[in-house]
Amino acid sequence: MKQQWKILIPLMLSGGIVACASSPADKEAATQVEQPTNSQEANNSAKDSNTPKQDTVVLKATKTSDGKLILGSQEWVYVPGVKENFRARVDTGATTSSISAVDIEPFERDGKDWVKFRIEHEGIKSEEMSVPVERWVKIRQSTSDTTHRRPVILSWIQIGDVKEQTEFTLADRTHLSYPLLLGRSFFKDVAVVDVGRKYVQEKHKKD
Repeated sequence: MKQQWKILIPLMLSGGIVACASSPADKEAATQVEQPTNSQEANNSAKDSNTPKQDTVVLKATKTSDGKLILGSQEWVYVPGVKENFRARVDTGATTSSISAVDIEPFERDGKDWVKFRIEHEGIKSEEMSVPVERWVKIRQSTSDTTHRRPVILSWIQIGDVKEQTEFTLADRTHLSYPLLLGRSFFKDVAVVDVGRKYVQEKHKKD
């Protein structure tokens, strides 16, 4: 019996030592296995939160699929004759375009109607120009029944990369916000109008 206890006691003691020694180690090992995973997830989460979000840039079209200009309700118009850019209101209800002119004086040359004038608006005043009159139009003011006879001339203008010759009625627009009004006679064949946009076409760089 004593011999059995001598054998059992060392076995029990050694088992207890092993149990005491292995349990904390196992728990620590388990903790160490989980920590790198959590740390890695935290790092990935931090990277995701610190990564800047790239905004999507949407470029709006300046031409239609068949090559026509897209015009907004307001555009910059370059007039080569005076080498100036003018703000224009695009008016789908107007037939003929109009440009701000002062000192308008009709005269005859070789039996034909001509007119001399200056383009003036917001500090810009051109030299005196003389051009043939294409035709005359009668304009009635909305506030009265009085009609005015105005000359219509041809002038080159440029919007975006399109340079065209078009008709303009000469009228004093110095009291108006826009020195130039674009009517259907210009854009009916070369452009479409998107009234929800403004200054779609790039402003021409002066020479």
